[in-house]
Amino acid sequence: MSTQDYSDIQNTAEPHNAAEGEAEQASTSNEPSMETLQAQLASLAAAYESAKEQSLRAQADAQNARRRAEQDVEKAHKFGLEKMVNDLLPVVDNLERALAAIDTSNEAFAAVVEGIQLTHKSFVDALARHQVIAVSPEGEPFDPNLHQAVSAVPNPDVEPNTVLNCFQKGYTLHGRLVRPAMVVVSKAP
Repeated sequence: MSTQDYSDIQNTAEPHNAAEGEAEQASTSNEPSMETLQAQLASLAAAYESAKEQSLRAQADAQNARRRAEQDVEKAHKFGLEKMVNDLLPVVDNLERALAAIDTSNEAFAAVVEGIQLTHKSFVDALARHQVIAVSPEGEPFDPNLHQAVSAVPNPDVEPNTVLNCFQKGYTLHGRLVRPAMVVVSKAP
């Protein structure tokens, strides 16, 4: 190999080495500084926390919606009978009126009285199986949540606002008032 060939090889090698040096300088100048990296890390951490919080809120909202839907279904099952109960309560009232109107001392009506009593009992038992409970508050303090006062009568023998007489029984369905009891209430003389 001649000296000239050797110098050509060097000349071609030097620009290559110079290009590598420039590329290294360029890559070190393109690398972000430590402050920039920390700012990016803080920004990503904040975005992560925000996304985590949104995810937790979405999960909580979904759980609340599911719980509300379950409660609505439960209420529909419990109180779906309310309209039908309202339609059947007059039948119970009529059976009670029939028992009150029949002369029980007359032997001819004994079979009729017994039949009406058994029918009434089976009807009331059927309602009780579906959590329909009668409210008959005679002698109890007046409760406007359960009773409807028809009149007030002065009576010195009992405390004021005590139920003296019940004209019509009230009923509750699963603890919720279906029909208030119609009552006479005592008042101070």
